Amino acid sequence: MLSVADAARAVARRIEPLPAERVPLADAGGRVLADDVRAARALPIFDNSAMDGYAARAAELPATLPVVGMVAAGQVMAEPVPAGVAIRILTGAPMPAGLDTVVIQEDARVAGATVTLPAARVGDNVRRAGEDIAPGEIAVTGGTRLGAGELALLAALGLVELSVRRAPRVALITTGDELVDVTTQPLPGQIVDSSSHMLGALVHACGGAATYFGIAKDDPIAMAAMLASAMDHDVVITTGGVSVGDRDHVRGALAAAGVELELWKVAMKPGKPFSFGMNGKTPVFGLPGNPVSTFVAFELFVRPALLAMQGLAVTARPRAPVQLVRGYRKPAGRCHYLRVRVVRNGEHLIAHPHAKQGSAMLTSLIGCNALVELTAEATEIPPNTIVSALLFEPV
Repeated sequence: MLSVADAARAVARRIEPLPAERVPLADAGGRVLADDVRAARALPIFDNSAMDGYAARAAELPATLPVVGMVAAGQVMAEPVPAGVAIRILTGAPMPAGLDTVVIQEDARVAGATVTLPAARVGDNVRRAGEDIAPGEIAVTGGTRLGAGELALLAALGLVELSVRRAPRVALITTGDELVDVTTQPLPGQIVDSSSHMLGALVHACGGAATYFGIAKDDPIAMAAMLASAMDHDVVITTGGVSVGDRDHVRGALAAAGVELELWKVAMKPGKPFSFGMNGKTPVFGLPGNPVSTFVAFELFVRPALLAMQGLAVTARPRAPVQLVRGYRKPAGRCHYLRVRVVRNGEHLIAHPHAKQGSAMLTSLIGCNALVELTAEATEIPPNTIVSALLFEPV
């Protein structure tokens, strides 16, 4: 069996970024920028006041000066400003030509048409043109997922369209005669298909678009036909049927659908019966049937692939050392992944494992914000041991 690291590298080698497409700025939230965007203009575009106050010449201060005009945001003072005067100025207003400092109104003493201003330095309370970003500077680097800040900056720079990577189109196929749709009341021996709903949410969270093809029954011909019909997608994910049971037909169906299997079985728990192959340029992931195994395999192998297809610069979950509050015993040979809730205690991260760690225990995913990774070599993990965790969210 391959190690988790070797399997992850084998998958990563086969993943290529999807083509770029242009979308309106308003539709670009959550998408991944295809290329660097350079500023075509300065921000701010012009020198302007950072505060309400009085614009003057620093070399003339301190002084009592006549106030000969006012300028507000959106206005421009076109007339030359003579020496020895001050201008009332409001936040965001362009600096009148020749004036180089702003004294905030709290520091000014107004008496009729004059104002007494203290000493000031050139540039005090002035936002300089290009202070935020200069023309030609990289505003947002390619491979960045576009959030509120990036969209605000790009809007300020006048971008109405952006080149982003196409969102991966992901086909989901669950397998097994025992599975029924969520709308069906299960009979004895039947199980509601929960994995397709979980995977749909996971794909969406990665920026992909999931299409559910349905439940493939344990018939190799019908299964191969459903798989073949899904190959026009960017990624195909199956769940179940990749083990070695008498009714595990996915491997044969994948071959019949033109998929060349490149790896099968990984030294991990849960998630050992994981497979991966290619149909031309289409990656095909065979995930285990138990829902927790499905979740863990998706996190380790599918999520990084979907992010890489979008050209995201960083695809790995952040890792951190955590203190595992309960001891754990395991045989050597496979990495174990525990569902945990990590909380912060001062500078330390404390990992609380869920009481139910079985691969069919859906409740172990509720409140789970990390996976603790126990190495293949580890056997006895005493309470409060420091171990590595993959964090799903900042703690």
